Parts: sequence; structure tokens; C-alpha cells
Amino acid sequence: MNESQVIIGLSNPKSPTNMGAVLRAAGCFNATAVRYTGTRHDRAAQYSTDTQQVARRIPANRVESLLDDLPQELPVICIELVEGAVALPQFVHPAQAIYLFGPEDGTLEQALIDRADAVVYIPTQGCLNLAATVNLVLYDRLCKDPHHEQGDALIRRSRDTNNNVRIRAKPATPA
Repeated sequence: MNESQVIIGLSNPKSPTNMGAVLRAAGCFNATAVRYTGTRHDRAAQYSTDTQQVARRIPANRVESLLDDLPQELPVICIELVEGAVALPQFVHPAQAIYLFGPEDGTLEQALIDRADAVVYIPTQGCLNLAATVNLVLYDRLCKDPHHEQGDALIRRSRDTNNNVRIRAKPATPA
């Protein structure tokens, strides 16, 4: 199994805006693939919002089942507001996993919850947008990874080409 395998699994996503934002998050946070079920995204794909063209680097494939053709040992992490779930701040991410997210207007199927190695929720008042949820989970994973890259070299590679601002030294204040 690939050491850094992080797959995003979306159950019947409907919004092209959310799908574009999920693809962007996958690229920003080094996910290895996005897979989704249902046909709503395919109908909305003409309104593509993948502004960074992540789909060229990270496969985004429609599948019949989110868990088809995956290694049996790959941990399944469901992100859902379910009583008894673990709060994201307390969750310890596995080295590799598939993270499953429900549709914008629904929830994950009970069979997926039953199959999960962990069910995690984000402790908010109310439910979050799909893309926001994916971003928060991937960011939490990054923050808890002691080996994640940091520093000016990363900033130079990551920032927009129009970003040329600098932090300037402030003049010393007289004592």
C-alpha cells in the first residue's frame, strides 16, 4: 500500500462548486485520489470550478461503490454527524486512509458507517458545507503530521503568481 495514500470519497455530490473546491483541497493537501458515487456531479461537471486544474494531477473517478477496488487494510474514516462519533480535535489520523463524506443534502449510508474503522465529526453548531468539511479534515490531518513541510520554500511554490508581498522589518522604536 502506498505510504501516503489519502483518498477522498464523496457520496453522490451534487454541487459543481463544492466538487471544484474539494478538488482544490485535494491538491493543496496532497490527497492521492478523489472518488465519488452517483451521477449528479457528472451532469454538473460542465460548470467546472477546478480553478487549479487539480483533476489533471489527481484522479477524480466515479465509482459504483466508494470502497470498491481498495486494499482491504486501508482504514475507512467516515466524516459524519453521528452520535458516538469522535470529535475531530481528538482524532488521530492513520498514515493512509479513505475519508468518506456524505452528500450536501443527505448522509452516508448505514453500511458505510458500519464498515468504518472510525467515525469522526467536526464539533460545530450546525452542519458544514461539503467542501468546507473536506478542507477542515485535510487541514487537521496536516496540522497533526509532525513531518509536514513548512517555511519559505513552500510559500514560494504555493502562492499565486500575483502575490509578491513581503514582510518588511519594522523600524526600531526609541526606548
